[in-house]
Amino acid sequence: MQIYFSPEFIKQDAQVLNVVTQENKAVGYLAFLLEEKKMYVYGQLEEGGVEEDFKDLIDPYLKGLTKLKPDLEVMSYISVGGRKIELNSGEEE
Repeated sequence: MQIYFSPEFIKQDAQVLNVVTQENKAVGYLAFLLEEKKMYVYGQLEEGGVEEDFKDLIDPYLKGLTKLKPDLEVMSYISVGGRKIELNSGEEE
């Protein structure tokens, strides 16, 4: 199953992205909240099986956002099927 981001809400200091399948079925979300020098990232995917694809979507997107403010402290909580996963980009969890 392929998954993609579908923007739901975008502002300068916050974003909510739906995670959808190729049939446009929502299967999760990713939210970014920016406050001064901190970025909070919350994400949830309903079911496992595409955990690596989820990570592969999040990592470059997160790296792109942190390029805007290099001194940004990133805190995240990402889960797949209710289980916390670690991202590859090395941010604090």
